[in-house]
Amino acid sequence: MSTRLEALPHRHVLTLPTMPSAVRTARETAEQALTEWGISLRHPTVDPALLILGELVTNTVRHAAVLSPQLTVIYAAGADTLAFAVHDRHPYQPPLHGAATRGGTGGLATVMELALGLGGSAVVRADADGQGKSVWITLPL
Repeated sequence: MSTRLEALPHRHVLTLPTMPSAVRTARETAEQALTEWGISLRHPTVDPALLILGELVTNTVRHAAVLSPQLTVIYAAGADTLAFAVHDRHPYQPPLHGAATRGGTGGLATVMELALGLGGSAVVRADADGQGKSVWITLPL
């Protein structure tokens, strides 16, 4: 996918405490944003996208909370693209590619299997100071 994320006309940013309730709030906020942007919640990409989002926020809650008391979710969309990122301030950058082939059955393996199965992409972007990262998912609509 070659869509430049900066070019997507719709964007929403949400910062939450890194705790289990963040998963539900992130998903509910995604549903609200999609509806406001005119993207049907019945679109075939939406349910897998919400599952991916939930997995990413859950991973942050489980693995990054000790160093990152807050997480940020960035939602973006255009006419043919849905993108979102989950950001935390933990320096570990998980390897995404190969997660599904390394025998994983949940978490990032599920994320990668769903994203790639939909024709999407996933990337980890380190913060400039190396003390945090964002996991970006881009999916076609």
